[in-house]
Amino acid sequence: MHTQIQLILTPEQAEKQELLIVKVAEALKTTPKHINRIRTVRKSIDARSFQVKINLTVDVYMDEEAPTDLYEPFNYPNVSAAKPVLVIGGGPAGLFAALKLIENGLKPILLERGKKAKERVHDIAKLNLKKGFNPESNYCFGEGGAGTFSDGKLYSRSKKKGNLQRVYEIFHYHGAAEDILFEAHPHIGSDKLPTIVDNISKTIENCGGEIHFGQKLVEIVTENNKVKGCKTESGEFFEAEALILATGHSAHDIYEMLHNQNIALELKGFAMGVRVEHPQTLIDSIQYHSKERNEYLPAASYSLVEQVNERGVYSFCMCPGGRIVPAGTSETGIVVNGMSASRRNSPFANSGIVVEIRPEDIPEEFKEYGTLAGLKFQQHIEHLAYLNNGGLGQTAPAQRMLDFVKGKVSADLPECSYMPGIISSPLHFWLPEIISSRLKEGFKKFDRKMRGYLTNEAVVVGVETRSSSAVRIPRNPESGMHPDLQGLFPAGEGSGFSGGITSSAIDGENAALSVLRYFENA
Repeated sequence: MHTQIQLILTPEQAEKQELLIVKVAEALKTTPKHINRIRTVRKSIDARSFQVKINLTVDVYMDEEAPTDLYEPFNYPNVSAAKPVLVIGGGPAGLFAALKLIENGLKPILLERGKKAKERVHDIAKLNLKKGFNPESNYCFGEGGAGTFSDGKLYSRSKKKGNLQRVYEIFHYHGAAEDILFEAHPHIGSDKLPTIVDNISKTIENCGGEIHFGQKLVEIVTENNKVKGCKTESGEFFEAEALILATGHSAHDIYEMLHNQNIALELKGFAMGVRVEHPQTLIDSIQYHSKERNEYLPAASYSLVEQVNERGVYSFCMCPGGRIVPAGTSETGIVVNGMSASRRNSPFANSGIVVEIRPEDIPEEFKEYGTLAGLKFQQHIEHLAYLNNGGLGQTAPAQRMLDFVKGKVSADLPECSYMPGIISSPLHFWLPEIISSRLKEGFKKFDRKMRGYLTNEAVVVGVETRSSSAVRIPRNPESGMHPDLQGLFPAGEGSGFSGGITSSAIDGENAALSVLRYFENA
């Protein structure tokens, strides 16, 4: 017999198999000896009360063998002789677009400006140790995109855009732990992702697809208002009648290229702010209502949002047990992001805290750039952070949180996970007023929800500017194609239509299906 039940358990009962089987047997009014297998379907933490509980949904198999397959198998045929499709960018959108093309009998030719993930490791190590900066191989550029070395959180609200569970299954098929299939907020870990994206790339190549690294797009080649291929910085020409543009929102030069080629862009709202780091023990004590975290509970996280002066102020990419990393793509700009390894065992908890920026909020001096005004404003803030770091390369300007709110320069700074180092700087003074004033009020409001959040034990590190794209590459909602150029399919975060690993993966899949329809209707 197979049945599915829901349980409310203590953290220990949910973690220990011998205790779980007893609770399942009690719920089903049977004995443990009749239970052959318990498979977790859904797991979430309820920390609203002082007694933290685990909500668990499980499939139970009694007196019969459980199926060994966790999900439907994948069909990746050989497409080496199939019709080619260019995929620009090897992040989640590009990789998942390539897989979906293969599923549907098309040959992806994927071009990535950066290096393979296992080679990027060395450039990132140099970056963290302030021994060199490679503008084409860093936390943003390379196999797997920005997500490879900056966390691997898979949670998404984009449930109407595609099959989220199937995305999780693809990651599991390529090496991710089984718990991503049932956790309420699945997370892979930056220590696991390089191997997983390498496995995805191997699937693409083993099926006859092509992947070319070190190939930076410099021109989309067109004829009679149709895509004919593209040129790369190396001088090579790649021919195809369809191009999925999945370059990510940090590839600012791509927006400049499109603008120079008179391919329409749109100005859109985005967000900028800072990254805030607390001791993980402090966040644990606030969220779990206890001085010490239960050994069966994970490092606590939080999600916060408030309205301040008609603009949203909210947490972004919260990394429990994580660290802050340098995520810029220019030697004269500072950008910070966060990541966590799979075990989330760092003594620090960090999160981006960003302020909503609407097109009308952009200062007048940037308006002359038209649809690129938000992009130029982003770059300005990143350069300001660089100018206020004492000329110390990727060292980040920082301030104790309470000092920031009070407008006071920090005489010293707490220990911080950011490896290139931090330096005391008056962020409250040089950040634009539309950002700093809202952050101050936002921190105060957050403290009313999480007592103890606003503290000088926390450090504010600048700047978090890449939470979302400031530019949208328009596309027809029915065809998925750019309205001005047949065969161009914008996808992923760089298109302005998705955010995060999972929604970008789904967007890439949808772009591949749009290409399929385009060819069928040709």
